[in-house]
Amino acid sequence: MSAALGLYRLQQVDSQMDQIHARLKTIQETLQNDGVVRRASEDLASAENRNKSAERDMKSTEAEFEKQRLKIEQAEASLYGGKVQNPKELQDLQNDVASLKRHLDTLENRELEAMMAFESTEKEYRAAIAQLEQAQASASSQHSEFTKESEALQREIERLASERKAVMSDLPHSSIENYDQLRARKHGLAVATVSDSACAACGTTLTPAQQQNARSTAQLFNCPTCGRILYAD
Repeated sequence: MSAALGLYRLQQVDSQMDQIHARLKTIQETLQNDGVVRRASEDLASAENRNKSAERDMKSTEAEFEKQRLKIEQAEASLYGGKVQNPKELQDLQNDVASLKRHLDTLENRELEAMMAFESTEKEYRAAIAQLEQAQASASSQHSEFTKESEALQREIERLASERKAVMSDLPHSSIENYDQLRARKHGLAVATVSDSACAACGTTLTPAQQQNARSTAQLFNCPTCGRILYAD
């Protein structure tokens, strides 16, 4: 086996392993940063805050309504209790009762609005809880699928690692060292094929002599433009 062919096979194995590692990284990031669950959690927290605020407003208006009702009772007790005899004072009390009742009507409307707002936020809160539970269930199912995929990918990496070791055993150390250096400089692609009389990596057209050199089993030939090792079958 020529060194170029061996390095080409090594490149194929390494490229597959690169793809698997990239996929594993994506899976890990997805599991750690589940956007759907995170957004559902944030929506739930927001809905809960709105619901609690609406509940406080409702209780506040209820308390204010009750306080006003008691004032009316006290004012009416004074008006109809017989203790006040002065016409002017009686008229003032009647005016006070009428004013208190008008304000009570306003408070009653506020209380009704507050109750309706609370019921609305309560529905939103319960819907947010259901949404989070659904997102968590979906994430759990996805987590299980990703776990199975990760396990399968890890087994594939082990198989490729054995294949890589076997390929490297037939290559001289100097060739492997050259290959590793090119891989580091060329974004993981150290070996390119000759396709349609050109370097498949950078597209440089090769002369017939250069193509013949790429087919040589005696020595490695590098693309005159990108510097990658060329392999032609």
